[in-house]
Amino acid sequence: MEQINVHQKRSVPSRRVKFMDYSINFPHLGLYLSHVGKSFHIFGLEIAYYGVTMAAAMLGGLAIASWVAKKTKQNPDDYLNLALIGIVVSLLSARAYYVIFTWDYYSKHPLEILNFRGGGIAMYGAAIGAVATCIIFAKRKKLDPRQMLDTGCIGLVTGQIIGRWGNFFNREAFGEYTDGLLAMQLPVNAVRADEITDLMKEHEIVRDGVTYIQVSPTFLYESLWNVGVLTVLLIVSLRGLAKFRGEVFLLYSCLYGAGRFWIEGLRTDQLRFWGTEIAVSQVLAAVLFAVSLVLILVFRTRAVRAQHK
Repeated sequence: MEQINVHQKRSVPSRRVKFMDYSINFPHLGLYLSHVGKSFHIFGLEIAYYGVTMAAAMLGGLAIASWVAKKTKQNPDDYLNLALIGIVVSLLSARAYYVIFTWDYYSKHPLEILNFRGGGIAMYGAAIGAVATCIIFAKRKKLDPRQMLDTGCIGLVTGQIIGRWGNFFNREAFGEYTDGLLAMQLPVNAVRADEITDLMKEHEIVRDGVTYIQVSPTFLYESLWNVGVLTVLLIVSLRGLAKFRGEVFLLYSCLYGAGRFWIEGLRTDQLRFWGTEIAVSQVLAAVLFAVSLVLILVFRTRAVRAQHK
């Protein structure tokens, strides 16, 4: 999940004020949340809700992957051991992905690369790290990497469903102005100034003395889309509908890629290829969708032919 863009974060001030309003509204749903904090304190220690959400995502993903493993007669402990390694690798790869595509900033501030608290991670980087770890782990343990990917991707998409809500607390990963059913209103002084577009400014709303922008809650779109993806994966996996090992993983890549391609096009904080306006994650989503769909069709055709011989 893309967190805080460090170099953007430090260029905000022109629209900041000393008082920050913590309300978040979904006017067409009749939801007006007066105080959605970014953190809380325990014994004087500040705990970010983003971090809590990420922890819940990891635990939720591990729990459902272990449950599916048990249902499909695998050893759930293999997924616990995989998670212990995969979580660390995924965090590092998520950071590396983000740093690579914001290198203009980090090349000038190399010490900030290690400043995870300053923000800056990318979901696709985490997914790449998780998949690579799963394949290497399975081969080292003499397990079938295709089966582990089939089960692991169910845990991964569960984590994505939960983890996206970290963006809600951080007021980030939103899209252009919309007046649709799920439109979300955010106080101007709680959002990074360079993510507010001209169209958002044209439709600013003032309520009780607070100025709001109204945006597309793309974090919510992705979370809801992934609920659908998870449902499909569970049905295919638990009902034995897959024709070959690895099909559930390819189905995940195809469906997630389709949704991410659409949603990424709405966002105002896209990571882009150096010196271009091309969104990195949108290109990757399109490639994953196309390649996965082709592989599914090829391998299913082969499996069906083999059954009829």
